[in-house]
Amino acid sequence: MELIKYIILGIVQGFTEPIPVSSSGHIQIFKELLGSNFPQDLNFEIITNFGSFLAIVIFFRKDIIKLIKDFFAYLKTKQKKYESNFKYCLCIVLGTIPAGLLGLIFKDFIETHLTSIKLVGFSLLVTSFFLFLIKDFKGMKSEKQITYKDALIIGLFQAVALLPGISRSGATLVGGMLLKLKREVAFKFSFMLYLPISVATMILGVKDLVTSPISSSLMGCYIAAFFVAGIVTFFATKWFQNVVKKGKLGYFVGYCFIVGMLVLIFL
Repeated sequence: MELIKYIILGIVQGFTEPIPVSSSGHIQIFKELLGSNFPQDLNFEIITNFGSFLAIVIFFRKDIIKLIKDFFAYLKTKQKKYESNFKYCLCIVLGTIPAGLLGLIFKDFIETHLTSIKLVGFSLLVTSFFLFLIKDFKGMKSEKQITYKDALIIGLFQAVALLPGISRSGATLVGGMLLKLKREVAFKFSFMLYLPISVATMILGVKDLVTSPISSSLMGCYIAAFFVAGIVTFFATKWFQNVVKKGKLGYFVGYCFIVGMLVLIFL
């Protein structure tokens, strides 16, 4: 039963990580529902988040390798053919700064004071509203047309997702589409911004892993949750990519609204 519980929670983390419904919000909802039956240390979240991170790296591996190669090639040669990807990498860096800085400054405050399940419910309603605003947007700007200003603004949207219940992928997607990026361009940039933030979060989480080592009896459960979260994240990302391309974000508008209302009424 313990193994099944961890697998189910791994599925929840894996599925909600890439889609605009807030994985942190859903984990908090499950904590409320399961009470003492939910893993009581941070190791579960750190390990399953790492599984999701690896899945997204694998999903975008070709893009990531191309960006890294072109970035250093431009630094070395200054050839025009590498310039757009060099600029794109700088946009990723700029877009990461707002959430990175605010996360470092307010991390303890958020973890200590912004833990109310009602806040999660309200935040899901906010996510639903903003997804509703952009659900029919198509956009016109290509990847090469993303400006440094666009990157910073989208980064500010990502910073808002530090609040539990505000979806990170949803916030950055909304930011990108409000700035008239094409759907698939906003989708990719959203996940490119996720990668450095996720790395920073995991580095900060290493301390918790060291100070609260996993007991040998639960090692198998954590390993299972890690692989399940990774596998589910990979296929959820692929599914979400198709949803964005087809402009079917209305699915998430209704889902976030219903779950948000249920949380406010019953939890």
